[in-house]
Parts: sequence; structure tokens; C-alpha cells
Amino acid sequence: MPSGGPSSALPLVVVPGMLCDADLWSDVAFPEGHPVRHLELTKPDIGAMAEDLLSSVSGPFVAVGLSLGAVVAFEALRRAPERISGLCVMSTNAGAPRPGQYAAWRVMDGLIDDGRFADVVEQTLPGMFPVPRPPVESAERYRRMAYAVGPEAARAQLAAQATRQDATGTLRTARCPTVVLSGTRDALCPPDFHRVIARAVPGAGLRRVAGAGHLLPWQNPSAVSAALRDLLAQVRETPPPVSRASAHITPRLPEPLRRARTRRPT
Repeated sequence: MPSGGPSSALPLVVVPGMLCDADLWSDVAFPEGHPVRHLELTKPDIGAMAEDLLSSVSGPFVAVGLSLGAVVAFEALRRAPERISGLCVMSTNAGAPRPGQYAAWRVMDGLIDDGRFADVVEQTLPGMFPVPRPPVESAERYRRMAYAVGPEAARAQLAAQATRQDATGTLRTARCPTVVLSGTRDALCPPDFHRVIARAVPGAGLRRVAGAGHLLPWQNPSAVSAALRDLLAQVRETPPPVSRASAHITPRLPEPLRRARTRRPT
């Protein structure tokens, strides 16, 4: 059942990246008074994932996404901009997939199909951290999270990755307060990707998080917490987005003017 909160306490819908779950955000101090809904990514295309996001709560909300989760938020913004009152994205790329990515996703899907999901986890692990060989406890934490997601959801996420499209056009039409976070040591989604996003969204703020890699909420949770607090403060000062339906309603003329419009000239 969709759930939400009053307008003074907008819900936050939090969307993880590939092979990630709610544990990705467990170190983040979410702003008090705002319901937090964690979304699981289990559908094989970005559009279906975006529909899951939009149906997870009723009414307007703040979308928070990392990597693939941010891509899903971009698609939700394209489909229902009036629903998204604020946007916080990090460790992501708004561009279309590159040929090398398609090939890598096919290889990973084949490994999972052959029962070698553990190999996929190990292949992806180095890119999650600021250094290729992270501390043992950090690597083990990532493994636990990836195995909790599991091979079936991982294959759906790989399939969804291949349905991504360039979202920069959508971002140029965004009118909600937006903050973009970029880890300076993110090998998968380097700072240049985030500069493109921040330039595309009118009025977006870009925050560089020194020393952080791809799993930014683990590597600097306080930076994410601060960005969310500041974003919600900005949302409170911003008029709510206008729905598409109300934006296209023709104003009803007063009765005398309606009669004048329909009266034939003599």
C-alpha cells in the first residue's frame, strides 16, 4: 500500500545502487520527522523500476538515489515531475550506456547464469571503494550486502542497466531543488559525470566529497546527512510543483464573458 506523510513531512524514497540494499544507508542520519521508504530494485527495466518508485508512496516526495538508484529517479522525474519535490543523487551517470558497459553486463549475466554469482561480486568489489583493496571489514560488508541482494535480483538489475537512456534532457526540465554528491575517488562515476548533472539541472548544488569512492553513504555518511538536511530546508522554501493536469486546465471565464465570447456580431 502506498504510504506518505503530510506536506510538512515529505517522505524520502531511498533507492540503492546495483547489488546494494537498505544497508547502504544504515549509517546515514536521515532528517527527523520525515518517513523513509527503502526501495528494492527487482524489475528488469528502468521504466518498471521508476513505476515502483512512484507507487511506493502517495503524493509528492523527495527522491534519494545512488548509482542505478539515481538513474531510476531520473526516469521517475521524466514520468511524473510534479511528484518529486526534491532530488538528491550521488555516485551516478546521467548519460546513456557505453558499448563497453553493455559488453561487461553481458559477461556478468553469463557468469550468474553459470552459477558464478560470487565471481560477479568479486569483480565489482574493487570499484565500490576509494582504493581497489579496501579494508577487510569493508570488503566483507559489501559481500554480505551483495549476497543479500542475490543472483536473481542482480540479473534483473543488469537487464535494467541495458535499458538506460541519456537523462540530461529530462534534467534540464527539472524544477525541484536538487543536490548532487560526488566522491572525488569514485572510479566508476568520476566527478566529471556529476558536473554534467549539476549543470543540467537548473539551480542544482554540487558537493564534492573528498576521499570518498562509489559507496559514498558508507564512506562519508555525514556528508549525505548534511546534504539531505539542506535539501529539505530548500524544499520547504520552494512552492510545490504544479501537476501536469492543473498546468493544462483552461481557466473558466465568468458568465458574462462566456456569453460575450459566444454572442455573434450584429
